[in-house]
Amino acid sequence: MSKNKSKLLVTATISFTIIYLIWRTVFTLPFQYGVVSIIFAMILLLAEITGLFEQILHFYSMSNKEKPEPKRVTHEHSTYPTVDVFIATYNEPKELLYKTINGCVNMKYPEPEKVTIYLCDDGKREEIKELADKFGIQYLAREGNEGAKAGNLNNALANSTGELVVTFDADMIPMSDFLLASVPYFMDSEEEIGFVQTPQSFYNLDLFQFNLFSEDTIPNEQDYFYKDIQLSKNKFNAVIYGGSNTVISRKALDDIGGFVTSVITEDFATGMLIQSKGYKCIATDEVHASGLSPEDLENLISQRKRWARGCIQTGKKLNVLFRKGLTMPQKVSYLNSIFYWYSPIKRLIYMLSPILYSVFNIRVVETTPIQLLIFWLPMYLLNSKTLRHLSGNIRTIRWTNIYETIMFPLLLKDVLLEVIGIQESTFAVTKKGVRDNKSVRYVKHAIPHFLLLAMNLIGIVHCIDIMFISGNISILFLAFWLSLNTYNLIMAVLFLLGRKERRVHTRFSIDAQVMIDFEGRRFETTIYDISEGGFSVILDKPEYMPPDDIARVTIKTECYEATVSAMILQVQALDNDYEYRYSFRITRMEEEDYKALLLIIHDRVPPLTQTIKSDYGFFEDLRVNLEKRRQKLNYYSRKLPRIKLHRELITTEGDDVTILSFNYEYMAIKHRKSMLNVNNIFLPIEGDMVIELLRIKEIGYYDIPEEEKLTMEVTLYHIVNVKDIIEYPDIASIMIRLQKESLSSLLEEIRQNNKKDTLLEYDEMELI
Repeated sequence: MSKNKSKLLVTATISFTIIYLIWRTVFTLPFQYGVVSIIFAMILLLAEITGLFEQILHFYSMSNKEKPEPKRVTHEHSTYPTVDVFIATYNEPKELLYKTINGCVNMKYPEPEKVTIYLCDDGKREEIKELADKFGIQYLAREGNEGAKAGNLNNALANSTGELVVTFDADMIPMSDFLLASVPYFMDSEEEIGFVQTPQSFYNLDLFQFNLFSEDTIPNEQDYFYKDIQLSKNKFNAVIYGGSNTVISRKALDDIGGFVTSVITEDFATGMLIQSKGYKCIATDEVHASGLSPEDLENLISQRKRWARGCIQTGKKLNVLFRKGLTMPQKVSYLNSIFYWYSPIKRLIYMLSPILYSVFNIRVVETTPIQLLIFWLPMYLLNSKTLRHLSGNIRTIRWTNIYETIMFPLLLKDVLLEVIGIQESTFAVTKKGVRDNKSVRYVKHAIPHFLLLAMNLIGIVHCIDIMFISGNISILFLAFWLSLNTYNLIMAVLFLLGRKERRVHTRFSIDAQVMIDFEGRRFETTIYDISEGGFSVILDKPEYMPPDDIARVTIKTECYEATVSAMILQVQALDNDYEYRYSFRITRMEEEDYKALLLIIHDRVPPLTQTIKSDYGFFEDLRVNLEKRRQKLNYYSRKLPRIKLHRELITTEGDDVTILSFNYEYMAIKHRKSMLNVNNIFLPIEGDMVIELLRIKEIGYYDIPEEEKLTMEVTLYHIVNVKDIIEYPDIASIMIRLQKESLSSLLEEIRQNNKKDTLLEYDEMELI
């Protein structure tokens, strides 16, 4: 859709919204139902007016997004400014800081000597000083912690001289091109640049993606702010300083007296003051650093409380509306950002309003079905369409409602306290790199959601009851409102019930070559996915890799190479039965290889979902959530490729047997019960290949057809001549061919009839 069509869509949305608000104000207030109804009706109307005017301002700015063109400076090196990089830390783990510092020291710059990196430790920890010394960067600490993070950064300002200042949170790992992509905006500019804000991107799933099993269907919740809303603020020079992944002019900081220490969101306030001094500030949507989203609910709540309180504090203390130096569009933009944090109050009103009438018989709106179809429905549909379009399908009204429904009871008290002047002055650091999977204790946070859910369900029942008794079909619209709220509350409860994290490290898909060497048995392929603790590859045939041996593994990209020691963790057949995923655990590596591995993983844009999957809707999200929560995962300690065969053969003694599975070291065979007293059998497979088998025990897991149970048995055998088998020419290809010949029709029948595939549901390691 062209820019003109976008503006046409916004114009239509704003027009219908204004018409809706006029209709709501003039024709829908229930004056005839008494004072209580009028009071609640006015509260709802005020919430709607506030929310829809925020939406109008938002859509207007979004339709005027300015995406700055990336600058590439071609001057001589000497024209590049000096840069000080500040990594602010207080109590973050050493392992987390290691990754950030490693990224910082590998940032490219035409004259590396012009870049100085400072580790600003307000925790005054000896181990962190040693870490700084190891990397050869500057370590700064100070007496006391006055001013929290802002005070820490001001101390760094006082002990440095660079023309530009880069701020990174302790968990934000810059890509190697961070400085090359951001510093040029300050060079040869016709305007004085105050700061350049690049997106805060995240390499792990946020809690909304993770807890709602939506990792493949929705982007990170913060993408909407950093990749869309921030760009819309470029036009009015009202870009919000996000505290990290930012390059700031030292002159601009000096002009405002350094980072603001009087509020708990120093970044929000500092950026506003820089703009009030006339500096041009720029937001880009190019990702050049990524960090860690809060990994448990308590830290997510703590983070959002600080943002809410801090923004409201800033609005009051800096007196945004009358702030000298800010233009009216800048003031309106900042006020809109501040009023966003009042959304818990608005969401509570939207939740309680339909309950008031359906449960307590307090009418808050007086209307008819025809009026709703004429005034409300077009406004709602246009708002939904416009938000999806302007955000590039990063955000929809449905997901906005889900996010706000989840968070509003968790933030409501703090927002109300801040509004009435009871401030939170303590700076609470969001803990990163510390995962807490005890989600059961977080159910307490869902109590308000459960109460609202119960009242919504009661309200829906009452609406249906009223419709059947009175024949009043207009009550169905109230039931529809309650149903939407019920859906949002169910999603909120599912979110708060949590989800168990089974992995220690975040895994990433990646384009990298890998060479796996088991003392002569060498395999070259590509990485399927990788983490700091291991990696996996996919092979198109079931190769034998010694399950207990240590392999020397070289992982290589265009820029980096790391050599590690690793061993097989698990081998799993994929759904097509002819490809196998080999997962490896890294057992050892040198420190330089670990640094290279971190760069292989993090020196790129995180490969996570960027937009909302358009074919997912209300029922699909619920279905996926409920199915995933009921799903029981079977984990087998298989370290060899399990090849399904179901191949009939004859032993050297002339007995008919059926090979069910083969994994180079073990074989499951169905045979007549008369063979139970035979411990050793020899089985010709192909050509001169004969497998020698030693009986282990009978398998009770295999589902023998009822008619065969009296005469047949399934036994697990150990392959005695393993070495001969694995050295047989192209044994993997032979086994795949035998599998395709004998099993393809059987497996297809299983899939088509939705039968349970019980051919291989046993674990050798449990049986021996």
